[in-house]
Amino acid sequence: MTVRHAVAALLLGAVAVLAPASARGDALTPLRAEVLPAPPVGTDGAAPMLVSLGRTLVAFDADGGAHTLAAGGSAWQAARWAGAEAPPRIVGAFGDNTRAFVLLGDDGAGRDTTVALADVALDGDALARRPLPPLPLALSATRATLRNGIVSVAGSDAGNAARLYRIDTSATPPAWTTLPVWPGAAPATSLAAQGSGLYASVADAGHESIWGWTADTGWIARTQVPGRVLAGSGHAIGQAHVLYLLQGADGGAVAATFQTITGSWATLPGAVPDSPLASLPWPDGVAWLARDAAGATQLVAAQVQARKHLLSVLDWTVIAVYLFGMIGIGLYFYLRQTRGSTDDFFVGGRTIPFWAAGISLYATNVSSISFIAIPAKAFETNWQYLSNNLMAVLGLMFVAIWIVPVLRRLDLMSVFSYLELRFHPGIRMIASALCVLTQIGARMSVILFLPSLAIATITGLDVVWSILLMGGFTILYTTLGGMKAVIWTDFAQVFVMFGGALFAVAFIVFNLDGGAVQFVDTALAQDKLRLFDFSFDLTKATIWGFVFLVLFDVVLTFPKDQVLMQRVLSTRSDREAGRSVWMFAAIMIPGGVLFYLIGTALFVYYQSNPERMNPLLPIDATFPLFIAAELPRGVTGIIIAGIFAAAMSTLSSIINSVSTMLSVDFFQRIGRRRSERSAVIFAEWSGVMVGLFGIGVALLLSRYDIHSLLDTSIQLFGVLGGGFAGAYTLGMFTRRANAPGVAIGIGSSLCLTLIAWAVDLVHPYFYLAISILLCIVIGYLASLLFPAPTRSLAGLTIYRDLPASAPRAAGTD
Repeated sequence: MTVRHAVAALLLGAVAVLAPASARGDALTPLRAEVLPAPPVGTDGAAPMLVSLGRTLVAFDADGGAHTLAAGGSAWQAARWAGAEAPPRIVGAFGDNTRAFVLLGDDGAGRDTTVALADVALDGDALARRPLPPLPLALSATRATLRNGIVSVAGSDAGNAARLYRIDTSATPPAWTTLPVWPGAAPATSLAAQGSGLYASVADAGHESIWGWTADTGWIARTQVPGRVLAGSGHAIGQAHVLYLLQGADGGAVAATFQTITGSWATLPGAVPDSPLASLPWPDGVAWLARDAAGATQLVAAQVQARKHLLSVLDWTVIAVYLFGMIGIGLYFYLRQTRGSTDDFFVGGRTIPFWAAGISLYATNVSSISFIAIPAKAFETNWQYLSNNLMAVLGLMFVAIWIVPVLRRLDLMSVFSYLELRFHPGIRMIASALCVLTQIGARMSVILFLPSLAIATITGLDVVWSILLMGGFTILYTTLGGMKAVIWTDFAQVFVMFGGALFAVAFIVFNLDGGAVQFVDTALAQDKLRLFDFSFDLTKATIWGFVFLVLFDVVLTFPKDQVLMQRVLSTRSDREAGRSVWMFAAIMIPGGVLFYLIGTALFVYYQSNPERMNPLLPIDATFPLFIAAELPRGVTGIIIAGIFAAAMSTLSSIINSVSTMLSVDFFQRIGRRRSERSAVIFAEWSGVMVGLFGIGVALLLSRYDIHSLLDTSIQLFGVLGGGFAGAYTLGMFTRRANAPGVAIGIGSSLCLTLIAWAVDLVHPYFYLAISILLCIVIGYLASLLFPAPTRSLAGLTIYRDLPASAPRAAGTD
């Protein structure tokens, strides 16, 4: 038996021993119901048409009468229409819990024919309506749905042909557009919008099927319905589920979810609808009208219940061993390093082996956001985003050959020293200050907060404690051990991440009924391993888009990234520095494959076990849910430690890099000449302060909705950082660029990109490229208006005119 076989046998044996700890087969999310006051019956004796506006229920009858039931109310109250008479005959109502619409009929049309729609809202104690343009054709058997302000309506025209219309209610003016319909002429029994798609249930040939539509794919048959859909009962829940009320062959009704990604059905235990007449969306669930045994109308609201998966003592023990292990590494280097040496503290004495620096580069680049988001992306789509890693490898090759040697042979500690050597001290200090602000003001806090939120959502571990644990322990080992501690803890953390990820994949494959064969067959059949898209549609994840992204996000921004470059600068020579980037590139592909493999494995697992999903959770919580709900005790702790490791490796890098910039670019340059010892002490305390500031902002974010702030922080990186990336490009790749021209280029790119950002000119991720291009073009043209540099540029460009010793900037000693 070879060593490889022995290791594989041990891994599978461990999985086999631990596998029974997983409680498979039990649904995670039962329904809990409460009976609400029954709404008044309409004047025609028919059941009322219901919608919810927040926690307020509204009931309409066919003649336009309306009643409301406030949250916690005990009785329905008659409602009047604000400023107008009651609308024409109402034939239906629908909404999404925040907005509601009514379907309007016409006395000259059939009883259930829809000719128009109106937006309905609460206006104090009255109801206000805003009519939409009339439908292009009157429709019968109408089904309608609302998602993100877009209304979709399906029905049959006078010739019984299926029709589908859509309108964006936020457009000025709103107008109906015609969409293609599903194959066949059968009308839809329900219509639901989820994500960017539509889902229609259609009865045909003795069974009912779900058809899915997106703008990219058109209509695709997704799955058969395990029963009969209660007319109009499909409602979106969470980010990737549609909740239906189904009637079985025995006449009994159940609540079931359709998972739009895996195409699987799961029955929700708990509350069971009893002969439902109609349904409507309800916060985190569904409500329905039914008749009790006495024939009276009954209104029931049911919510999905999601329980927390608390960490065990063994999980906490594993996490504690990991955290104190990191402290041990920091303390080890604190006791061994030369106290007061800036060279030791900032760049590890320039003794770091290339392979350790390369692994540290990878660890820093893979944050906890990637640890959670990459499996979620592969679960939701396929492997197309992995082609970004492949393109990045080509970009890193260019960086290793052309860019890294230029900066490494200058013996810098801060990469912004290059801007002083090539252009002017003022450009260096402004660039460094903006980098510090963006790192501590946005990036640190987001990296701390997002994984803490994901872990808290699943395990119940308080967000505050997650933030304090990750932030506090990272501050300790980073400020104790300096750059050596950062790199060697990164080295250990990569193995923690990879070990947990490998176990998760092995565990999933082992627990599939068909094992590895089922995994491969399902992945291939569902096109989950698709890697390349060579189309020229730049709105999609195409190979050409990734080439564009890598050019601007890797090649041209690498020189200004202090977090990455500080590892490169810690190696023994410019050759070793280049080899560290080669090492980084070599790990990117297998590392990317591993994390995408997790997402594909999750898809296969949850397609076979849909009842183990929580429909309320976002897609990004898929892997954390699996970790908490499926893995054995102890292993859950290992993988949560892996999430901590992914976050802490990036945090430690930011803390160390920012403290380096504060000390080298500012403390050592301002005022009297500082000793190395005072510079190190300043860096240690600034590291503590930077870390505490990041923790404080993360704790602040935990009290608010941070989605818009996260988007804004990503955009600010492009808006504020692109100009200086362009300055590095001008400095390294041209001899003609000079300080005045580059200053004009930087200022112009910042102003013009800020204007583009303010008017929302393009997609946010293009701002970085726009800013870099503006700086390069304007900076070079402006440089032509000023004299060419007269001093020697030897060693400052990619051109081979090197002196015996390279120039040095102030503050690099």
